[in-house]
Amino acid sequence: MSIKAPTRSLTRACRSAAAALMLASLAGPVLAAGGGGGGSGGGGGGSGPILPCPRGQIRDGSGTCVDRASQLLDDQSRYAYGAYLAQSGRYSEAIDALSLAENKDDPRILNYLGYAHRQQGRFDVGLGYYRQALSIDPDFVLAREYMGEAFLALGELELAREQLGEIAARCGTDCMEYKLLAEAIADHEAALKRRS
Repeated sequence: MSIKAPTRSLTRACRSAAAALMLASLAGPVLAAGGGGGGSGGGGGGSGPILPCPRGQIRDGSGTCVDRASQLLDDQSRYAYGAYLAQSGRYSEAIDALSLAENKDDPRILNYLGYAHRQQGRFDVGLGYYRQALSIDPDFVLAREYMGEAFLALGELELAREQLGEIAARCGTDCMEYKLLAEAIADHEAALKRRS
């Protein structure tokens, strides 16, 4: 009995589930009372999914929606909420939120800026952010996966394969980033064969 490779819709479901898990893991520190902030700690705060705020606001460390430019926000809150917005397809809002981070060299923030720009069709801008993130942390395999996806969208199969090799060297072939990019490359190759 042979097992077929996962379909594109299954991959998207896996990616959505992975994004939900990532965001839920981020939500703990972001939504916990006093988490990530510099104030007095206090109560137990919950961990759970990040809940949306009205446009122009970001959920702070205590779980309150505040103006995105508020001095009460720390970079962890901006990152977690910006990642949530990007994964929710609210790319312009994600860019706005992430661009306000104080640490302009946080690879996680740079990566999601790249992701949001790429999803809006600004591939060169997105690739610039991925390159910047990787210059700071060459082992950041999520940025490598997203960069590989950008290369595929641009028809640069060899550059995508290069990123796949870099991911394999850093986390092996069993990590999610490797599997997702490998599947995207296989799908791209199959589409090329169908066209020829």
